[in-house]
Amino acid sequence: MNQANYSSVAEFLLMGFSNLGEIQFILFAVFLCLYLIILSGNITIVTVICLDRSLHIPMYFFLGILSISETCYTFVILPKMLINLLSLLRTISFVNCATQMFFFLGFAVTNCMLLGIMGYDRFVAICHPLRYFVLMSWQVCGQLAATCAVIGFLFSLIGSLLVFELPFCGPNKINHYFCDISPVIRLACTDSYINELIIFIGGVLALMAPMTFICISYGFIVHTILRIPSADGKRKAFSTCASHLTVVIVHYGCASFVYLRLSSKYPSSKDRFVTVTYTVVTPLLNPLVYSLRNKDVQMAIRKVIGRRGFYSKAL
Repeated sequence: MNQANYSSVAEFLLMGFSNLGEIQFILFAVFLCLYLIILSGNITIVTVICLDRSLHIPMYFFLGILSISETCYTFVILPKMLINLLSLLRTISFVNCATQMFFFLGFAVTNCMLLGIMGYDRFVAICHPLRYFVLMSWQVCGQLAATCAVIGFLFSLIGSLLVFELPFCGPNKINHYFCDISPVIRLACTDSYINELIIFIGGVLALMAPMTFICISYGFIVHTILRIPSADGKRKAFSTCASHLTVVIVHYGCASFVYLRLSSKYPSSKDRFVTVTYTVVTPLLNPLVYSLRNKDVQMAIRKVIGRRGFYSKAL
């Protein structure tokens, strides 16, 4: 993109939570703590999955990829937001704004696709247990993970181009704490309906396609679980899916509220608080709900800590 041809705006002003006054210092402390928990939790999960051979199965492979993706996802947004909460100058350059949107959308759509693949993994494990390691071989897992990333960043590239090809010739105040689609496209000084419509269709595909896939997978899962004769077997089967469903409901529910509508038709003041849910709370749910409540992961963490404790004593 040639910025000179398309825009007279050299930088944007991220309004964020500037209207909250001194409460921003409290928000800084809260978001900083949450960000550190997200980082430490996801790094712990990835480290434990890499070190413990008992977790070298497809389910935890995708969990590790999701943890890496969500770590990158929060890194794109939260550090800048934390700086702006303590800063009087909340500017971001035109190029950096486009870059932030590109990587945010890329990792966000990748996460959606990964959640869909994780639903398929649970379907194969419960409905076809004898063929699990054939249908979910390491080659297949690698191809599925790579496909999620390619699709995610392809959607991101198209969406970012549709936003930043528009001319920005006047207002530069973004009523948000990062460069999201809705608040940025509102600043365009031309009719953006066609661009918004294409982005809306892309959002429907990115959100509803994996969500539909998850619903179909869980339809077969529930049908299979209900046929299990023992109550203990049913409970164990349901427990392997409960955490995944919790993350799916929160992630897709909040993302659908913001993105499955035309941007300019709705005010963005409430979007900031809904967006906090899937930019902060959902990445927090992954290590806390999906992983750290898992008995296999808990045992692996204890083994890794015990192993390191043994090495430190030996030294």
